[in-house]
Amino acid sequence: MGHGGDVVAELTTDHDEVKEYFQKLGRTTGAEERRSLADLLTIELVRHSVAEEQYLYPAVREHLEEGDLIADKEIADHGRAERLMKQLQEEDAAGTRFTSVLRELEADVLAHIHDEEQNLFPALRRACSQEVLDELGDKTRRAKKTAPTRPHPGAPSTPPANKLLAPGMGLVDRARDLLSGRGKDDRAA
Repeated sequence: MGHGGDVVAELTTDHDEVKEYFQKLGRTTGAEERRSLADLLTIELVRHSVAEEQYLYPAVREHLEEGDLIADKEIADHGRAERLMKQLQEEDAAGTRFTSVLRELEADVLAHIHDEEQNLFPALRRACSQEVLDELGDKTRRAKKTAPTRPHPGAPSTPPANKLLAPGMGLVDRARDLLSGRGKDDRAA
């Protein structure tokens, strides 16, 4: 969940974990293991998205030319991914619809990752001091610790509302995960 380093290093490592989950899901055929891996993928994606929305995108708005336009596009990408994750949760992991939604989510997320890593992150490195990037990395790690673990497509995605509501939703999600065992399946890790 927290890897260390500045915001770009932190989020790039998250991206690598997400890609690995997609690869594992592509190799897995058992419904129970697919569900477990999809849950772990969702947990990672939701935490990552919440942290970006709380700290990365406000920094993009502040430091990059046309930052508002860029941040709005990234948040829209997150909204679509969150709706797909919610849909994936509701599908039978043995069904063809699960695979279809998973493929759509994968295509969207991998395009989003590519765009951030090729365009957004280099622009942010040019625009911000290392001190600012390090501080954003610390804030991102803290945000991921209290972030929700389940998709909430209707939740606010911009400050200040997201910073106020996310920790509470995260607490409820983590309690539900603990009670259900979601995200704890060692066979999927």
